[in-house]
Amino acid sequence: MLAAAALAVAAPAHAVDDTGAALNALVRARLAEESGRPTVALSALTTASSLAPDLPGLRGRILEQAIQAGDLDAARAAALRLWTAGEHRFDAQLVLMVDAMRRSDWKAARDLMSGRDDKTGADMIARLIQPTVNAWIDVGAREKLPERHLLATSTRTRPDPSLRLQAALVQIAARRADEAAALADTITLTDRTSQLIAVRLAATLDAVGDRDGAKAEARGAAKRLRERIALAAGQREDPMLLLPDQPVSTPRAGTALWLGLLADGLARTPGGSPRVPLLFARAAHWLNEDDWAVRATLIEALEGNGQRDEAMTLLKGAALPPVLAMRRAELTAEAGDVAEAARLAEAAAAGTDARSLLVRLADVARRSDDTAAAARAYERLEDTLGDSDEDRSLRGTLLIARAELLLQAGDWDAAEPLMEKAVKLRPDDANILNFAGYSALERRKDVQQSLARIEAAWAREPQNASITDSLGWAYFLTGRTEDAVDLLEKAQRGAPDNAVIVEHLGDAYWQAGRKFQARYSWRAAALLAEADMATRLAAKLRDGLTPANTAP
Repeated sequence: MLAAAALAVAAPAHAVDDTGAALNALVRARLAEESGRPTVALSALTTASSLAPDLPGLRGRILEQAIQAGDLDAARAAALRLWTAGEHRFDAQLVLMVDAMRRSDWKAARDLMSGRDDKTGADMIARLIQPTVNAWIDVGAREKLPERHLLATSTRTRPDPSLRLQAALVQIAARRADEAAALADTITLTDRTSQLIAVRLAATLDAVGDRDGAKAEARGAAKRLRERIALAAGQREDPMLLLPDQPVSTPRAGTALWLGLLADGLARTPGGSPRVPLLFARAAHWLNEDDWAVRATLIEALEGNGQRDEAMTLLKGAALPPVLAMRRAELTAEAGDVAEAARLAEAAAAGTDARSLLVRLADVARRSDDTAAAARAYERLEDTLGDSDEDRSLRGTLLIARAELLLQAGDWDAAEPLMEKAVKLRPDDANILNFAGYSALERRKDVQQSLARIEAAWAREPQNASITDSLGWAYFLTGRTEDAVDLLEKAQRGAPDNAVIVEHLGDAYWQAGRKFQARYSWRAAALLAEADMATRLAAKLRDGLTPANTAP
């Protein structure tokens, strides 16, 4: 172990006891780091640092664990030691800049932002924050035209709506709301980030007081901006857009907004480290813990980093906005308390017609086997639908979802009319045709019509493994064994970990006289199976295929 070797070389003979204690602390820290317990790791690293302060890499590890643990005091101390020692890491720079802004030390904040000038252009993450932070520092320092940092980056040839929207926020903070209103009217919203900033700008314009006649002009600009937000968002209900309106009017709030949005974007980057968005989310929360969007972003960053308990801590309290109350219900379900999750989800969705929240309510209710709550959520969703193509499609999906709940309860008579209504509403929808056909086929209801529906579904989506399995099984049940084998082999190639498909293939192999392959498939399915299927597969492996143990 490198740390042990470094300690052994550095320690004088009289310090053997200290060396052993430091090594023990390092081992405890490593175990805590690997098990996702940053507070424990930070404590152990602090102990090691008191015993062996010059151990290479120790200050950086303390900083990283302090950030994960949310300990600003420890993070600031570690960052300061790194910075003064010439280790100008970005995480140290960000923590120290946050501390300077919290103290309204604008000179220190400005010096820190210029402390890592990157001449090569390689430090792109740091460069993402510079225009915004520099603009807000200038607001705090009462410099003239603080928005220049943002507008200079967003040029006429490459207009960046996010930077221009922030420039308008900066202008309002600099008491130039009329200019902000005029600028807001010129901005086209092109992506999710610009929509999220636009929501905050609209709230800030609405909050402008009567000052030189700016109030009416600002509110008019806010109204026009909200119309563009609705147009850009379309029917999508982004959870962040469902949060309460919160104006942004201080340097800390403005910087926190941007850092939180960066954290959100980085968390959505495939293959990225979860610690990078957590760094930005922590910094944003340290700057403005009252910002709901910042809190939502930190919750997701913590969850992504395996810190669910701390994420749940941020979701305590009775005054949560509905979208965060729903997130609390989902995390409660993931932690295993599905009954409490269903209760929380219903409370979160009470009094709202937001479709996305009703869908999430139904999902939580289904996970908790609360079919009544899920049915209520689906019925409420249907009440929100109109007659557009998109709403008709969603209505068909909801009818199938309600039918599935009834089928799980064994109520075919109530489920059948819902499926028929869905098929009539969406006769070309492959998933609806497949569900209706297969559900009837499982119960040996109108086999020929069921087969026709599944064939129609497969003709539309021949690469869909689930639909391919349905058609293969339909052929099995109607005596077309060789056709069944061909299709079920194709389905199994498309979804090799689907126990239902693998069992179906085993049954078809047996029926085709390929008993060795049948037993191989059944054994493979048994590795994936649960409950009733496992019992059925055990019977097949013992007795072969019989009418009593054929897959449903």
